[in-house]
Amino acid sequence: MKKFILSAFLFVAAMFTLTGCIKQEEYVIKDLQVEFDAASWNSRGAGVTYPILTRVPPYGMPVATTDPLISRTSGTIRFRVNLIGAQQSTAQTITYRVANDPANTAVAGTHFTIPGTITIPANSSFGEAVVNVINPGVASSTPVLLILEVVGNSLIKPATEINKIGIQISQN
Repeated sequence: MKKFILSAFLFVAAMFTLTGCIKQEEYVIKDLQVEFDAASWNSRGAGVTYPILTRVPPYGMPVATTDPLISRTSGTIRFRVNLIGAQQSTAQTITYRVANDPANTAVAGTHFTIPGTITIPANSSFGEAVVNVINPGVASSTPVLLILEVVGNSLIKPATEINKIGIQISQN
């Protein structure tokens, strides 16, 4: 009798520990979105909803203190952009721009230029946003801030939380 009770107890215990009451639902992304990769890897700036980078982010990784500083002599910097959702069979051109944000202090044509479009190749999940940092020739101890945002296109929308990135350009 003791063996029967012990076996029944182990059976009931196994039933409760090896099963769950939460239905496993498959998560499927239906809407295509695009995000700045650095925005998903790096912490947000103080008081803002986007990261403010002071160093050049490595491809697909968070920024480290060993990465080069973004300065007026950095030249061309490339930021990876991620496609969230199914890869597309045709190349997608995504728009990005300077965000309409009062914190922007960088001046187009003086501190930077951007092409304004990103191409995500066919059957790919990544593209690159380009920022050409311009050396205005005058050193200053005050950095300038450039805030970029992805806009998307008619098929791909910007991700709601990680569609902006701040770039602090040292003027030293």
